[in-house]
Amino acid sequence: MSVQSEAILEKNLIQQLVGLGHQPVVVSEGVALLTNLQRQLEAFNETSFSEKEFETILNHLAKGNVFEKAKTLRGRFQFFNDQGEPTYIRFFNSEDWTQNLFQVTNQITQEGTYKNRYDVTLLVNGLPLVQIELKRRGLEIKEAFNQINRYQRHSFWSNHGLFQYVQLFVISNGVNTRYLANNALQSVKQTFFWSDELNKNINELTDFASEFLNPDHLGKMIAKYIVRNETHKILMILRPYQYYAVEKLVEQVKISTDNGYIWHTTGSGKTLTSFKASQIIMDLPTVYKALFVVDRKDLDYQTMKEFNSFKKDSVDVTNNTHNLVRQLTDDSKLVLTTIQKLNNAISKDHYKKRLSTLKDRKVVIIFDECHRSQFGDTHQRITEYFTNSQLFGFTGTPIFADNASKNDLGKRTTKDLFGQCLHKYVITDAIADQNVLKFGIEYVGKYKQKGNNFIDIEVEDIDKAEVFADEKRLEKITDYIIAYHSQKTFNKEYSALFATSSIDTLTKYYDIFKRKKEAGEHNLRIAAIFSYGANEEDKDAQDYLPDYEFDIAAEPASVYKTSHTRDKLDEYIGDYNTMYNTSFSTKDGQQFENYFKDISKRLKDREKVTFNDAKDPLDMVIVVNMMLTGFDAKKVNTLYVDKNLRYHGLIQAYSRTNRILGEKKSQGNILCFRNLKEVTDEAITLFSNKNAKEDIIIPPYEAIASKFDEALANLLQLTPTYQSVDDLRGEDQELEFVQAFRKLLRAKNVLESYVDFDWDDLDIDERTFDNFKSKYLDLYDKVKMDRQKHKTSILDDIDFELELIHRDQINVAYILRLLAKLKESKQSEAAAQKKAIIELLSGEVELRSKRELIKKFIEENLPKIDDVDAIQDEFEKYWHEQKVLALAKLCEDENLDQKQFNALVESYIYSGQEPIRDEVFRCLDNRPSILKAREIGERIILKMKEFVEIFVNGMTA
Repeated sequence: MSVQSEAILEKNLIQQLVGLGHQPVVVSEGVALLTNLQRQLEAFNETSFSEKEFETILNHLAKGNVFEKAKTLRGRFQFFNDQGEPTYIRFFNSEDWTQNLFQVTNQITQEGTYKNRYDVTLLVNGLPLVQIELKRRGLEIKEAFNQINRYQRHSFWSNHGLFQYVQLFVISNGVNTRYLANNALQSVKQTFFWSDELNKNINELTDFASEFLNPDHLGKMIAKYIVRNETHKILMILRPYQYYAVEKLVEQVKISTDNGYIWHTTGSGKTLTSFKASQIIMDLPTVYKALFVVDRKDLDYQTMKEFNSFKKDSVDVTNNTHNLVRQLTDDSKLVLTTIQKLNNAISKDHYKKRLSTLKDRKVVIIFDECHRSQFGDTHQRITEYFTNSQLFGFTGTPIFADNASKNDLGKRTTKDLFGQCLHKYVITDAIADQNVLKFGIEYVGKYKQKGNNFIDIEVEDIDKAEVFADEKRLEKITDYIIAYHSQKTFNKEYSALFATSSIDTLTKYYDIFKRKKEAGEHNLRIAAIFSYGANEEDKDAQDYLPDYEFDIAAEPASVYKTSHTRDKLDEYIGDYNTMYNTSFSTKDGQQFENYFKDISKRLKDREKVTFNDAKDPLDMVIVVNMMLTGFDAKKVNTLYVDKNLRYHGLIQAYSRTNRILGEKKSQGNILCFRNLKEVTDEAITLFSNKNAKEDIIIPPYEAIASKFDEALANLLQLTPTYQSVDDLRGEDQELEFVQAFRKLLRAKNVLESYVDFDWDDLDIDERTFDNFKSKYLDLYDKVKMDRQKHKTSILDDIDFELELIHRDQINVAYILRLLAKLKESKQSEAAAQKKAIIELLSGEVELRSKRELIKKFIEENLPKIDDVDAIQDEFEKYWHEQKVLALAKLCEDENLDQKQFNALVESYIYSGQEPIRDEVFRCLDNRPSILKAREIGERIILKMKEFVEIFVNGMTA
């Protein structure tokens, strides 16, 4: 049977969409799009527009970027008609989405920087709100995604920017179908499957169209389930499990007074779900107020910030109980607070009179992470006070009979407190959807490295506090972490958390790391944070993990067990202040909170943070309980564990590592220095099912090595040697090679995260692998060059996943060290060393752009240098000269004022923010015409980026 072509796929989809209720329309280019838009807006608003009036509407529609246009779409526009009368029109009906007019067309051509032709476009009231890009069966869906990103850059902005009104993209190759919101600089990781209510993915395009693209559902998604994130100025769309959860909650409020809870696994976007649910619920006529309740100070701050990012000023975090009482009694429809403050408000006599009118009102209370603080007297007090309340809980790890802890009120489960589970999305669902990563778990016991006894950490069948606390054991674990941290975190590109069993153990670890750093045994940047909690060696306590029991309002000295404990923390904060030029302390609650926030931001960003100008990232944070629940940072990929964990405490702690972030972060790394295998299996069984282990934990080293061998065999069948790549005929064979080597890269990326990784175990040596890699990068350079020459290629939309190749330690400083060795080497060795250096220049992403200039330095300058110690100074002098010449040529070629443009380049280097085109145009002798402005602006910015890539990036150690 022949492969179904893209054209047939497109034709069949259009026929199906027409059958679902989309009216067919022929719109082949920009003028036709405008003509159709006028007709549809007239029909939708039940009026007609003169040419002048429609021009006014187009001018209004043309304003702003994608984010601002999403607001325009949902607003009303007032203008004066030809008779001078004020006229209101709408572009979209969000209240009754079925009243909108749905059309389908295909192959619209628009010309911007380049001419593009789009596959299938869904028009709503004449505006293109959904763009569908298709690839024939057998091709990667990622190619359709990359095509969308090109359209955004090249042509969506043309013709009054109407295609910037696209709210949703759909990408499909027939058998795999995903959707995503319209944002710039997107990653394929931001694309989602649609599923049914039981989380079964709907992959086939025909099934997806029936469920998702029918006008009723599509209209609802655009009307209710696209969120504008004010902080990042991007659009967000709910994933299917978020949609079903919100629908269930809203329906429960509408038709019932019963409570309920939502079980959505850690990392699944609970805050967005709860915000959207709160936003819809608070507008229901029967609801007086919606309360969103958290139980820790850090989430109070974090969640407030996230809520306000979804809708500016939607909530105002309360600083004290008095402010909360004011919000409860004014016209605020949505209130975000902590459970402690809510408890104070309903318990204190002097607030009772003010709140008396609230007692019998319909109040919907949504609890964040409902397994933590609703199991004591507070929950009962809240339910008894609000007599007409309806309670909903969110949790990633519910309390069942198996993992319920006993207190004065007995053993109570999430179901006991909140009733039925309204929707469930467990960790296996999230991993299957690629919304979170699997865990790579290594239990560190007796290890050997290259035949020598490297470490002998006793873990098997030992459960004695004196053994766990033995300083010789802690020293060995510290040495192990130092030895393998770089490997686990991809040369410190990512950060780690280290969970310890008690404050006393934490201080011992910190002091060992500090002593070893002062001795020059490592250069890790380490912080520590803790507050006094329960007895951490009690196994039963480790399913609780109180993340932030430190009350900012309390006297700081009162929360520490001993003055020695506090002195130690002050010492560690002092080290942090020295390292980052900060001034935090435990002297008052606000300073400690700021310390916590600063650590959090460094982990989240691994770059400059708001409190100071330091750019050095934080490599590891040693904790007891803090940050093991509720804290999310995509740049954390490793958890070291030297404490007992169970049930939801274990899953919560492990889940700090498994947020999705690019191809390189292939799993969350868990290194256990205790034998947690049995309790890990128990937790997986409890929160998914007993057969889920292989779905949650990546296979052992041997299994991944086998996958590598399989990928290698496929590569060698196509290209037996790296020289064979030069003999590939045509782009089809080149595409096969790219896909085969990329598969090998992915397997190697996972293999390298194991401490057992050794090239000797593989059927290819590192030198040969690097030679293949150079050929792979040659093809990437070819594609890049073709794009600059406006040539089309079937390799255009292939993602080369260069992040899997990039190695931070291989930079210019590294090459200079090799040149020093080359200069001191014997003549018989020099030729081979020089060849190896040239090959290295070809095989490293960071160096390829600098290759020709460095080769020139080696050939022309290096022979003239007699003193090895002068190589760096001579290279810096040479590099500066080349940089000045390159900048001058760029400015001459583009008629740029060199002083102004240099300032623009320096600003880009410092901030990382691409300049806007008006800034570029101010450097030109003459501002270009409107027709040429976009093309010239993009070309100059591209050249600026190439200049920075060559002369700035990777120039330091």
